[in-house]
Amino acid sequence: MTEVTDADFAAQVIGSELPVLVEFTADWCPPCRQMGPVLKALAVEEADRLKVVQLDVDANPATTNAYKVLSMPTFMVFRDGEPVRSMVGARAKRRLLEELSDVLSDAL
Repeated sequence: MTEVTDADFAAQVIGSELPVLVEFTADWCPPCRQMGPVLKALAVEEADRLKVVQLDVDANPATTNAYKVLSMPTFMVFRDGEPVRSMVGARAKRRLLEELSDVLSDAL
């Protein structure tokens, strides 16, 4: 799983050929930390269909504000440079996979 910043967000996310799941996160956010192992596993299991990245909202205010992120964790799926789905709050891996099923099936 990659960490992205304001400086490389466009290259890493907007310019990605694969759909990208971005977790807007913060060090002080317990549910964000809880999602770490889930996202790491997802990044490995779905590496051929989905790119998974994290963006620290405190260190990267420009991107956070551009996408109007107010709660952590917020998950956004980007496809072809555009946000196509937004989800707020920690969730089980199974639920996350269900919510991403259409994105993952389109990436085949």
